[in-house]
Amino acid sequence: MSMADDIETSETASVQVAVMRRRPALRVAMLTLGPILAAFVLSAVILMLVGVDPLKYYSYILQRGLFSGLGLEQTATRMAPLLFLCASLIIAFRAGIWNLGTDGQFLLGAVIAAATAPLLVGVLPGWLVLLVGFVLAALVGALWSILPALLRAYHGVNEIITTLMMSFLGVLFASVLVKLVFLDPATTVPQTRTLPVADRLPRLFDTSISSGLIWGLIAVIAVHLMMTRTAFGLRLRMVGANPHAAAHAGLSVPLLTMAVFALSAGFAGLAGASEILGVAGNVRADWNPAYGLMVIPLVFLARFHGIAAIILVFFYSAMLIGSESAARRLGVPQDFTLVLVASLLICLGLGEYIDHRMRQKEQ
Repeated sequence: MSMADDIETSETASVQVAVMRRRPALRVAMLTLGPILAAFVLSAVILMLVGVDPLKYYSYILQRGLFSGLGLEQTATRMAPLLFLCASLIIAFRAGIWNLGTDGQFLLGAVIAAATAPLLVGVLPGWLVLLVGFVLAALVGALWSILPALLRAYHGVNEIITTLMMSFLGVLFASVLVKLVFLDPATTVPQTRTLPVADRLPRLFDTSISSGLIWGLIAVIAVHLMMTRTAFGLRLRMVGANPHAAAHAGLSVPLLTMAVFALSAGFAGLAGASEILGVAGNVRADWNPAYGLMVIPLVFLARFHGIAAIILVFFYSAMLIGSESAARRLGVPQDFTLVLVASLLICLGLGEYIDHRMRQKEQ
């Protein structure tokens, strides 16, 4: 074989390698952007069926959520609890565990933070009041996951069922705590005591953006690095990928399973604390923003990648803020955002199915 043939063969091989490397990246991009675009188109069709111009609806969302100073500040503030929930779900999903109980863990963490922080004002320094609130919220969230964790770790019970049940109970229990145990006697509305604005998380610069945003960003990046760059994260991922192989390698599968639940639920509790200690200041009875279930499709679209999750949370937060303005101007219910989320879930599932079929054909 001549030198020219060798060079040609080498160039052909390098091109093939480059194509093989591009295919996964292209596939991931299509599986991420494709469901988003399809969900917006499907939602646009629904809007047209009810007599609303989808272009006006989406333009109001962009104007309010992205292209106005106040809207951007509100978008950034809304991101904080969603980022903590992203960190929670990235830990669980990368470890092969379906923690679908984040809403209950979120609310219980919020209630505990709202109940304890106002009582500590004036007793402890301001920074310590906030720290205690966050720590207690994380502990309560982790404790609420013990039962599903034990059942999964030692009896192999499907955690999808148990975490959903515990979430349902957690939402109801949080409301009971507000109405009976932590009720503010100075108000007629059933709610906890209110943390004064001056004692909440500080604002960033001269804006209304809560510094909870910074802690949420740190949480997502730290979790991403832990799960992808550390030996502990590798152990957690091994447990989810192949428990039998992990046990054969000498890892304590039950203890690592418990650790995944505790970390994931703890971050969900921190999400609740960031919302209360940074923005709301109290918890009203029957309050449930259902952030946990709304964040799930974002984490899947991001393919459990921290940076991608941050970008998607930013756009989703802008959509939440903008939809409130669009609802007032066009008479669309604010809950229409949930229709968009549902459309996103459907399109995401269809995208995964199509990708699975294509992989089977390639093999």
